Amino acid sequence: MNKALLCALLLPLAACASAQDHRADVSNQDKDRLTVAAAQREIHKGMSSADVVGVLGSPNMVTTDENQRESWVYDKISTEKVYSTSSGGLGLIFGGGGATGGAGLLGGLGGGMSSGSGAASTTQRTLTIIVKFDEAGKVRDYAYRSSSF
Repeated sequence: MNKALLCALLLPLAACASAQDHRADVSNQDKDRLTVAAAQREIHKGMSSADVVGVLGSPNMVTTDENQRESWVYDKISTEKVYSTSSGGLGLIFGGGGATGGAGLLGGLGGGMSSGSGAASTTQRTLTIIVKFDEAGKVRDYAYRSSSF
């Protein structure tokens, strides 16, 4: 088998990538991303409000109860859309020619094949963290809820 034909056969296989490969290329892997694990690991009763801001950042909403104690709400929504497509193709052309006594003879054979496929995926995640403070501005309680669909 000649080199050109071998390359034509192997190139579509090398160019194919899976949806998981594409997802890994575009996914958000920020180390500072707000997660349930960060809330579990970093937030504890008795923390100051300044320390909470240092860990979680600014809240989305601040409310007060009847005793003027603050509650901070962190509400995060993440939507990830991934579309992957791959295609392969093969084209072969053979030709030949010769001359006998000044007359020409040309011959040829041509063919082609192509295929393609695709996949799409959408994932949404939500995370809500509620931090309740006492009268001195220290964490008295916290709760979190996450979902993925």
